[in-house]
Amino acid sequence: MKKRTRRTQERTEITRAKLLEAGTTIFSEKGFDGVSVRDIENTAEVQRGLLAYHFNDKENMWKAVVDATFGNMKTEFDQRFEILHDLSKSERVSFIVRFHVRFHAKHPELSRLMSQEATHDSWRIRYLIDHHIRPASNAMARLVKEAKGIEGTDFVNWYYIMVSASSTIFSFAPECQLLFDVDCHQESIVEAHADMLVAMLLGADK
Repeated sequence: MKKRTRRTQERTEITRAKLLEAGTTIFSEKGFDGVSVRDIENTAEVQRGLLAYHFNDKENMWKAVVDATFGNMKTEFDQRFEILHDLSKSERVSFIVRFHVRFHAKHPELSRLMSQEATHDSWRIRYLIDHHIRPASNAMARLVKEAKGIEGTDFVNWYYIMVSASSTIFSFAPECQLLFDVDCHQESIVEAHADMLVAMLLGADK
């Protein structure tokens, strides 16, 4: 009985993970309105009805995808959090900028997902802001003010430069390959991109 229960739990976890992976891919490519429940199930290669079994409906599926994506980012950052205690305020900003570049290099789907949602007001962008983006941006605003004296609308400009510049090259990887014959995911390219962005955003204080 225990073995049967364990196998059932494993199948459940595998199916849920396949649905999340599929949802992450196609929500980031087509947006919420361009994706059907069946699209997700077909991409995940699971039986019809399993999305409803695991997530109830497409709205909750989308929330689960978003929570998992940002949760992954938070987990990776938290694993490095102790390092910040040994850094100056400017060095902390530099560290965070580099983290964003490296994370987006590995997970371009986050930027693509945001591009699908950030251009119009909807319950989804409000969910993203309230549950994930605002807490992080508020913390960044405090740190940048302390480190560089940048605040108010100047921080708004700084923030969007950082967000866009840390992710666009990786989100546009096919264009980068075709236009420049460059694989932007090469470690040397990622690190050079991080170096340049830190120099741009922090000036002499790196």
